Amino acid sequence: MTNTRSSARNAARATPAVTASQAIPLAREGAAVELRNVVKDYAGHRALTGVNLSIAPGELVALLGPSGCGKTTVLRALSGLEAISDGQIRIDGADVAGLPVNRRDIGMVFQSYSLFPHMTVTQNVEFGLQMRRVDAASRRARAVDAIEMVGLGHLGGRYAHQLSGGQQQRVALARALVTRPRVLLLDEPLSALDAKVRVQLRDEIRRIQTELGITTVFVTHDQEEALAVADRVAVMRDGNIEQIGSPEQLYTQPATSFVATFVGLSNPVAAILAGATVTAYGATLPVLGTAPADGPVTAYIRPEDIALGSRGIPATVVASSFLGSLRRTQVRLADDSLLFVQHDVRERPVSGEPVFIEFAGHPVAVSEREE
Repeated sequence: MTNTRSSARNAARATPAVTASQAIPLAREGAAVELRNVVKDYAGHRALTGVNLSIAPGELVALLGPSGCGKTTVLRALSGLEAISDGQIRIDGADVAGLPVNRRDIGMVFQSYSLFPHMTVTQNVEFGLQMRRVDAASRRARAVDAIEMVGLGHLGGRYAHQLSGGQQQRVALARALVTRPRVLLLDEPLSALDAKVRVQLRDEIRRIQTELGITTVFVTHDQEEALAVADRVAVMRDGNIEQIGSPEQLYTQPATSFVATFVGLSNPVAAILAGATVTAYGATLPVLGTAPADGPVTAYIRPEDIALGSRGIPATVVASSFLGSLRRTQVRLADDSLLFVQHDVRERPVSGEPVFIEFAGHPVAVSEREE
């Protein structure tokens, strides 16, 4: 351990004092990215079923979905780590589907940090530039600039085992940015971190991405993370994109029942569809998007679209949870259905208390009722 500390101190002393202002800027104009009918087959299994996605220069798009939906396969296809079976992948209009990883002008950050344990932070960040045969002075200046950008300027001489998980992931981000790619791919970069560090690093990634204007694809299974960080979110299911839109659009206007239940919390409620409205517990609600045929359906109602009141549908409080700025209460209706209601934190219903609930009347997503 003493030798390792000594090596780290020597590496730190050997690092020339280069300021960020002397370094070559990291930022370049982000590239337009397009996937056209991308298909990927694995030994009889179709992982991607014809993905279409257009990303504007400088935009951050999150790929959101459950495990096995194809989001990481899209990322690996973009990077060149996976060859596609059919379709096109275009960066600034040029089809790169046949190009190797090192010719796609892409930086990538994985869930695992993959830092070289025998190298210091500075040496890890420099490595990609060294492979590109950038001269020593330039690569040191650019590495210092990248390390400063991720907030680790004082740790350039440390080794991976001397860093926290969040610090290691920052180093991995700096290593991806130092080559000045026009596209940045992030594969579940925060999943190995604790909750507080995840939020801090999530916000840092967004700040850096906005500052650099780099086109970014961010893969996550965490819907809160996707909604917080992205310009647009693409919800994936079974190898294709179910819906893409701004976080607000996905939450307030889900195109399908899957999106309604996967993005945020929704209450599935038995209802009767007639034209462009549904009736549930005596309340009539407008329908979002394309509705199935008239008849029994399931309507998906957000907890904040249900209110506790002095009249309406009778219910009994099951439990109530304090969530800081609001409270979420679960109630049981006369038919034994359970619903979540989101309300002012100053209202404090207790288990077993009789209450009334009312639907706000906002549009709802619907699907055919499963038998």
